[in-house]
Amino acid sequence: MVGIPNSIVDDTKKVLGIASDYTEFDLDIILHINSVFSTLQQLGVGPKTGFSLTDNSTLWTDFLGDNVLANNVKSYMYLRVRLLFDPPATSFGITAVQDQIKELEWRMNTQAEFPANEEEVQTEEFATFFTATPSTPTPPDTFTTYETGS
Repeated sequence: MVGIPNSIVDDTKKVLGIASDYTEFDLDIILHINSVFSTLQQLGVGPKTGFSLTDNSTLWTDFLGDNVLANNVKSYMYLRVRLLFDPPATSFGITAVQDQIKELEWRMNTQAEFPANEEEVQTEEFATFFTATPSTPTPPDTFTTYETGS
């Protein structure tokens, strides 16, 4: 059986390696997906009032509309659900997934705070924020002299 195209649950199951018609883990996966939606809302991605789903009929377009963050959100959803549902067996694998999650969170949060149409404002804010004030070292008030013995 073929899953629903663009379905959040079916797409997530596919990247987890679970067939769309195998429903044994749907409750677990949906629980984790809804948890990730909560995190996304806190990052400023998605509807301000939050978002949740109950089955595989909810599509990515229901959550994102035509938002350009779609690819980041899909990757983020997979990585977070993977870490919750079926984490890598090694600490190196877990760390790699966590690093990818952190990078995607930063990118989505930055995009949510500074949409593309505010690029000029963003540049001015960063330029002002990171302007360094040169400082000259001040000489000490007294100098200590050391005697050397011969």
